[in-house]
Amino acid sequence: MRTTFITKPLEVERKWYVVDAEGQNLGRLSTNIAHVLRGKHKPIYSPNADVGDYVIVINADKIKVTGKKLDKKQYVRYTGYIGGRKETSLKDMLKNKPEYVLHHAVKGMLPKNNLGKKMFSKFHVYAGATHKHEAQKPEPLTFNIK
Repeated sequence: MRTTFITKPLEVERKWYVVDAEGQNLGRLSTNIAHVLRGKHKPIYSPNADVGDYVIVINADKIKVTGKKLDKKQYVRYTGYIGGRKETSLKDMLKNKPEYVLHHAVKGMLPKNNLGKKMFSKFHVYAGATHKHEAQKPEPLTFNIK
């Protein structure tokens, strides 16, 4: 009798990857990062288990976007008070909080449940070229993005 392979948490081997975001498109980069965080690049992928790897992104402040998104794309939040809707353009967000732009893009591509929260906790973004995860010996990860 044949049985379906079920991924168990103890069988998962996690790697650490570092991605340089300098000059890469926001959308294409974030889809590839979400792919690695979910573990879809592994043969043991299972949609109901967290089999993804850790991803560190450096140079998030040097990411690029196409078209008129710098001026037209808005990040909206609500303070909780009447008339408390706040809008921030992508240009201002890249200047003030460049990490949030990638966080927001990747988080939207992960599952909206406890499993997605667990996957998202393995994602680290830094605006500069340095990070604090050298002890994990991350491997450089490049994507074939054009």
